[in-house]
Amino acid sequence: MGKVVLVTGVARQLGGRFVRRIQRDPEVDRVVAVDAVPPEHHLGGADFVRADIRQPAIARVLAEHSVDTVVHLDVTATPLGGGSRTTVKETNVIGTMQLLGACQKSPTVKRLVVKSSTNVYGSAPRDPAVFTETTPPKSLPSGGFAKDTVEVEGYVRGFARRRPDVAVCVLRFANILGPSADSPLAAYFSLPVLPTVLGYDPRLQFVHEDDVIEVLRIASHEPRRGTLNSGTFNIAGDGVLLLSQCARRLGRPTVPVLMPAVSWVGSALRTLGMTDFSPEQLRLLTHGRVVATRQMRETLGYGPRYTTAETFADFARSRGPGLLPPEALAGAVDRIAALPVLGGGHLPTQSAN
Repeated sequence: MGKVVLVTGVARQLGGRFVRRIQRDPEVDRVVAVDAVPPEHHLGGADFVRADIRQPAIARVLAEHSVDTVVHLDVTATPLGGGSRTTVKETNVIGTMQLLGACQKSPTVKRLVVKSSTNVYGSAPRDPAVFTETTPPKSLPSGGFAKDTVEVEGYVRGFARRRPDVAVCVLRFANILGPSADSPLAAYFSLPVLPTVLGYDPRLQFVHEDDVIEVLRIASHEPRRGTLNSGTFNIAGDGVLLLSQCARRLGRPTVPVLMPAVSWVGSALRTLGMTDFSPEQLRLLTHGRVVATRQMRETLGYGPRYTTAETFADFARSRGPGLLPPEALAGAVDRIAALPVLGGGHLPTQSAN
């Protein structure tokens, strides 16, 4: 009998794509797709079960279907439909606790894959240039999705100690972008004008949604020869982009805002419903974040198809042209940078972070 894979969070585009992809693997016999609301997209031949992972009923779903592999994708930063931040937090934290409790009691579960985020590292002015999987954050996130992911990973580590017979894989994804990306950062980049923090040009990393699907698939199966897919892994495309480079490639002008006024601008954007300009996103757009991906390549055995720059280019194509032509904007910036100033020097440049 083949594998029985249970996937949470299937009402979102990413969950739906993964369900359709994992069904094509010959070693997978059945896929059980779970969410609190019916998905609007097609799930192929998967068995959809309408269940709220915040409720103990999820244990019955595991038992009825003899699930041996659980892929937990219902850890997200944005509400689904008309949900609130409170609902998101409950699903992230309480839902994960209930799901892990059900997995702990299930004798059939042998593998657990959890979608996490590089948000666990936070964003602070004295951060290291590059985070590895073992680098502790300078300051733990105090709220929002970042705090949720820290709590989720804490519960997952506790589960791994109690069930050492279960292979546990935690995937810390960088900012996920692509044509169908649905995240606070994607909403920010879709604004006609991008507010930035005056004096800062943070380094950013992205991972393409196609690479996300493939990494999840690899983590859901037995490891290939010479690899290991149990543990914690940073997942990101090669290279980094500065926020200013992102703006130019989108053709969107930026509006630098003084640090004291940034929170006010974020509150105004949230009130208008234009984007969830949360405090954690403000910190990211101030200090940036870069992670090392050596373990992803050498231990997990995966090399992303898209670099950070290629991921952003694919996202930019899906968003249409901005107010300014990217080529003309980039040329103007280059010409200004080459202008001499009085005294024969050149214009000073802002550091990357």
